Amino acid sequence: MNDDSIPSAGWSRSQRLITYIGLTLFGCGCDLWTKQAIFRRLGLPGEQPPLWLIENYVGFETAVNQGALFGMGQGFGPVFAIMSLGAIAAIIVWLFVFQASRSHWLTFALGLVTGGILGNLYDRMNMHGLPGQLAGGVRDWILLRYGPYTWPNFNIADSLLVIGACMLAIHSFWFSEPVKVDATASDQKLAKP
Repeated sequence: MNDDSIPSAGWSRSQRLITYIGLTLFGCGCDLWTKQAIFRRLGLPGEQPPLWLIENYVGFETAVNQGALFGMGQGFGPVFAIMSLGAIAAIIVWLFVFQASRSHWLTFALGLVTGGILGNLYDRMNMHGLPGQLAGGVRDWILLRYGPYTWPNFNIADSLLVIGACMLAIHSFWFSEPVKVDATASDQKLAKP
């Protein structure tokens, strides 16, 4: 299956831009709103016990991550913030200079990724105003547990990043253009001594 199977004909540049910006703002807005609501309800990490939706399996618990994925890179928040800005710039260039936005699939995937990046970047830049050692940390609140196993807390921005990355992987495996080989040119190269 190639990318032509995803209809994008007739999609103007402004429609692609509006779709991308709309997904980005909606995703980032949902992330920031949920973080604010949960932290207002449960306070800073450790102030309240988890609020369970499904007892001992799915719930809400505040946490602040000073690192990146699964807490790796603790203390390198400013580096991750700079990398986030670079990633956003690269996404915009890919979409609108190299015309990836011609694909609905890529526009949606990269809109989700950008929304996730912005949601966590907001926290890394300490725009949430957390005090002391929590300053510049990413606010996480979704809690998943199974018996003694607890998945590291995450947020909507993290979910958007994972969904967008999965969409990009699917695109690369199933929607990419096949490499076209000119058989006559290959035969001529082989025939030359």
